[in-house]
Amino acid sequence: MNNRIEALQQALKEHRQRLLRHNVYQSLETLDDLKLFMEHHVFAVWDFMSLLKALQRDLTCVTLPWVPKGSPSTRRLINEIVLEEETDVDQEGKPVSHFELYLRAMDEAGADKSLIEQLLQSISEGKSVNNALDHIRIDANVKFFVRNTFSVINSEKPHVVAAAFTFGREDLIPDMFRNLIEDLNKRFPGKLETFIYYLDRHVQLDEEVHTPLALQMVAELCEDDDEKWQEALEVSQACIEQRIELWNGIRNLLPSEA
Repeated sequence: MNNRIEALQQALKEHRQRLLRHNVYQSLETLDDLKLFMEHHVFAVWDFMSLLKALQRDLTCVTLPWVPKGSPSTRRLINEIVLEEETDVDQEGKPVSHFELYLRAMDEAGADKSLIEQLLQSISEGKSVNNALDHIRIDANVKFFVRNTFSVINSEKPHVVAAAFTFGREDLIPDMFRNLIEDLNKRFPGKLETFIYYLDRHVQLDEEVHTPLALQMVAELCEDDDEKWQEALEVSQACIEQRIELWNGIRNLLPSEA
């Protein structure tokens, strides 16, 4: 592995451990707790897709007429990830995005989708993300998390977006979701088949396929530029800390914490 990647991962180790030790996973004691978690976490599932599509926009040609853009190997890396995030397969082998699969899991669990649907409706009507968030009665930590994602997207620095995507999402998710899956299987056996499939699928794809591709993408974008590597580190640290704050916000809304 690239030595710069290893150094960055080592610098993030303490932040990662704080996130993975978070007690929100063990705080989901009832199905109602889990529904509340899903109703807030779905916003992170949604804004992840915009982070991913920003990379596809920046690293490949998505305008007409088509012209070769950037490194062919980097184009392939991001397109492979997009293929499986935007058009993966459900339990029956039918194409579905991970976001749409999460919405199905919410339906199965009986979670309320009205807030995320309000956001999508507002955006479809032409409102900006910030404006749409202003009119949704959702926890402030959720709004802060989503706004930070779009701040990263709007940085116009592909290496920064790639670092946020890689170290703030893909490299974290397998271990983060394992903590959740273990408790779900014990507490709600047989009641959350789609949600557990979603989590299992993410662990499998992110660990085996997406993270290695994303690490390679960051290395190619940062090359030997010290400033880019420093910016990659800073945005990665910030993204992990904001995930911790998101988990704090959800935990504090749980009845057991009230």
